[in-house]
Amino acid sequence: MLQTIKEDFLVVYQKDPAIKSKFELFFNYPGVWAIFWYRIANKLYKNNFKILARIISGISQILTNIDIHPAAQIGKRVFIDHGIGVVIGETTIIEDDVTIYQGVTLGGVSLNKGKRHPTIKKGVTIGAGAKVLGDITIGEGSKIGANSVVVKDAPAYSTIVGIPGKIIKRKDYEPLSHNKLPDIDKELFVYLFERIKILEETLQKENIEITQKDEELAKKYKDYLDSITNSQK
Repeated sequence: MLQTIKEDFLVVYQKDPAIKSKFELFFNYPGVWAIFWYRIANKLYKNNFKILARIISGISQILTNIDIHPAAQIGKRVFIDHGIGVVIGETTIIEDDVTIYQGVTLGGVSLNKGKRHPTIKKGVTIGAGAKVLGDITIGEGSKIGANSVVVKDAPAYSTIVGIPGKIIKRKDYEPLSHNKLPDIDKELFVYLFERIKILEETLQKENIEITQKDEELAKKYKDYLDSITNSQK
């Protein structure tokens, strides 16, 4: 366990270019300390000192604002960057070399006593604010975009973005770059607009009168906007 804790502290130098000294570890990395206290609580929990383990977890939560259940299974060199608001449920399994950013929830969607939290495979990166919910598996090396909500399994080396999370398979080993993630909603709307444009041009070429229908549609849309505005007053 001591060797694992040592690796937990050393991984900061590999994954955070902002760190300048060992002194910063004591005051600027709540994620590291949350993992440290988890290791101790987890050891106690496994040895049937469950109440003591929960007490330690509770104190750690107050100090770090990170909630990790002592029964969760967390591998080596797991790095919680910034960490504020991270929640890791009881039956969560996190393998080695996983990176988790602030506001992430690894939660359940069931009240069953069995496995109800996600399994995060080796090398996964989970972006800020993402929610991974239920007994699902996120494949090795995958990347989850910020604020995504993932409720289904994802294969290895895929990128998951959106609400609900949509899988964009991309087998690479590059770090998660949020500025490079595709805006799939925007792409869908662009497709729909282009599709409508093609249909309108086709109808016009066939000399089909669409002006009246277009005006009726515009009126319905205006009425809809007016109803929303009135309801908010």
